[in-house]
Amino acid sequence: MAEIAGFAGMSHSPFATLLPPPSEGGPGAKFLADADRARRAVEALAPDAVVVIGPDHFHGNFYDVMPPFVLGVEHAVGFGDFGSTEGPLPVAGELAWSVHNGLTTAGFDVSLSYSLTVDHGIVQTYEMLTGGTGLPMVPVVVNTAAPPLPTLERCVALGQALGAALRSASFPGRVLVAASGGLSHWLPSNDPREVAGERRESLIHGRSDVRAFAAAREPRVRAMGGDPGARVNTEWDRWFLDRLAADDAGSVADLGHETLETMAGSGGHEVRCWLIGQVAAGAPLAWTSYEPVPEWITGMGIGTTFPVA
Repeated sequence: MAEIAGFAGMSHSPFATLLPPPSEGGPGAKFLADADRARRAVEALAPDAVVVIGPDHFHGNFYDVMPPFVLGVEHAVGFGDFGSTEGPLPVAGELAWSVHNGLTTAGFDVSLSYSLTVDHGIVQTYEMLTGGTGLPMVPVVVNTAAPPLPTLERCVALGQALGAALRSASFPGRVLVAASGGLSHWLPSNDPREVAGERRESLIHGRSDVRAFAAAREPRVRAMGGDPGARVNTEWDRWFLDRLAADDAGSVADLGHETLETMAGSGGHEVRCWLIGQVAAGAPLAWTSYEPVPEWITGMGIGTTFPVA
């Protein structure tokens, strides 16, 4: 059976690569230094595989069909957006199928992909925690883009089922659970009911020419970076990390969709990934780093369930 070696939660942001700190004291420098410490701690744990839970930013999933959860079981390909790795990524297939079987037994009809495209929402944290793309992974993509989102309660339940599936998996090794999701940040709506014109068409039909859609979208994202006055709710970010440190995902789930968005912004829905991962690991979070980085449009946090030297 598999052994859960630990859990690591980490924020992601395109601007970690697009706007790296100009100096040791620059915006984001503390986060990147602590991310390197987390990487060294993961290396010391020597996991044999990593389950990476993260969102997609309209590079793999669109509103022609938008599943709440997708599990990659055979091939995964990095889209290569914002400096993340492009091309094939190693998938721990045996472990992935064990996860699928466990989730199915628990009543989760998770969508399957034999060839899953993942963007920086999965790949950036995977690379930063493992030091590259060599460690076999099991990608779990969570819809955090726009309604209909999986409820927070459903995400907690998925975390419980995922933890049980991993502990009973027919995989003879140690597994790191990693969650990739921003903390508080405010982004333009991606809800097809609230946008119009060419952008709406891209959200729904972007799969037909995903490279063209990404090429049109990336300049808009880049234009959002570098604003030192961008909104970040530091108080809420710290409250959220404290709740996971108290092994109290239920209090976060009790917020519900609307309160979460009010407190943490539309981008704050990505904390669903942290909920799933921390509950799966079944241990309180020790949050080891937090830095509000308005220039990166997000609160950047790192939390683990293992010591970070």
